[in-house]
Amino acid sequence: MLRENDILSRIRKKFPKLSKGQKLLANYIVNHYDKAVYLTAAKLGQVVGVSESTVVRFANELGYEGYPKLQRALEETARTKMTSMQRVEVTEDQIEEGNVLRHVLTIDRERIKQTLDEMREDDFNQAIQYILDARRCYIIGVRASAALANFLGFYFNLMFDNVKVINSNSSTEIFENLRRINEEDVLIGITFPRYSKRTLQALSFAQTKKAKVITLTDCDQSPSLEFADVALFASTEMASVVDSLVAPLSVVNAIIVAMSLKRKDRIIDSLEQLENIWQEYQVYEDLGTNNLTSGYLKGNKDESKK
Repeated sequence: MLRENDILSRIRKKFPKLSKGQKLLANYIVNHYDKAVYLTAAKLGQVVGVSESTVVRFANELGYEGYPKLQRALEETARTKMTSMQRVEVTEDQIEEGNVLRHVLTIDRERIKQTLDEMREDDFNQAIQYILDARRCYIIGVRASAALANFLGFYFNLMFDNVKVINSNSSTEIFENLRRINEEDVLIGITFPRYSKRTLQALSFAQTKKAKVITLTDCDQSPSLEFADVALFASTEMASVVDSLVAPLSVVNAIIVAMSLKRKDRIIDSLEQLENIWQEYQVYEDLGTNNLTSGYLKGNKDESKK
């Protein structure tokens, strides 16, 4: 179902009133949004056979403040609708062979900067407060977003004892895991294009149970906002069959750090116990730090005697 602000919905509603040239643009975008998303106004006009000024007027007619705003809306629509095969084809056209590493890392850097520039600190602080006040914290993210949910859950479980990560793609199991959620709890739902129905169903269920709902998503067009008390936005980018989730991971890191600072006194004992357990059961590799240090000190003493 198309959302009200989806560019394709806008085209459908405005189509009868468009000029002949604008209708050509509308038809091209509807049928080739995966290609149109990467075209400049001039190039799009050239492909369709209209002037650049017609493209700009078309954007205004749809309610966008200039072509860049239309292009951004088109990007969001393309990301939610493009199949994996379409993504591969688009990426092949955009990335020069042998330049993949630089291209992908540059995109990741730009998405982190965009997220930093657009993040509302009041929303971030409100999300932290909801987590602090919660009796129990539930976390859900499925498919690609499961990696982010598990990462957040891993560190939260080291620090707190009231955390439950929901690992399931089954609606029945998700609702079973959430059956006790109530107004004293918080659900953190992580979802990015293509948005998972399972996550949206979980957010809707939590909302009906009057729990606080935090969503980590990509933009104000995300369907998860319908159920959220507060939304945190992190910019993503298509990179072939995958989406770049570097910026969302940075936001997850920020949440973990903020919670560790807020609950510093409470988590110290927990972390000390864990360190003792890790040492006793040799969880981590001993790189011989003490031996290296003692050897370095011994070397300095020998040197001083010369």
